Amino acid sequence: MALAALVGCASTAPPSSPGNLCEIFAEKPSWHKALLEVQEKWRVPPQIIMAMMYQESSFRHDARPPKNYLLGIIPWGRVSSAYGYPQAKDEVWSDYLKQNDRFMASRSDFSDAVDFMGWYMDKSQKINGVSKWDTYAQYLNYHEGWGGYSRQSHQSKTWLLNVAQKVKNRADTYGRQYMACKPS
Repeated sequence: MALAALVGCASTAPPSSPGNLCEIFAEKPSWHKALLEVQEKWRVPPQIIMAMMYQESSFRHDARPPKNYLLGIIPWGRVSSAYGYPQAKDEVWSDYLKQNDRFMASRSDFSDAVDFMGWYMDKSQKINGVSKWDTYAQYLNYHEGWGGYSRQSHQSKTWLLNVAQKVKNRADTYGRQYMACKPS
């Protein structure tokens, strides 16, 4: 039994019930612990981070964007350098590492990924004045970057506005679920 619990904490497999935050935390208690630490450090609601991560990587530790193809058939790099649970691009991940003295952090480590997302959301509030509780605007900041959000690059992307609404709806659902199971 103890071995099963240890293996469960080390598992990188996505949760078996990604639509239910309580079931995710029951299956992966180390994730809940990591999110509580991030909530304490960055003052970011766990349900918002989880909704954004679900959208970005479907909770896959090794998620990558699709490949580009030369002449439609020859694989030629990836669409972006985004990687891991948070789908953080190389440049912003590098900034996070430097600004937080976390040079050994990894985008494929859940604790590091959620700390990055908390840091990013904290900076979104400082740079663009977006509340950490505003899932919709936080997701648009996350997707477009602080400069893109500031320039309102998202306004011409109906598909992205729809995705941001979907992320907000998921965060609302996760929030209700979390309130129901949080005491346990």
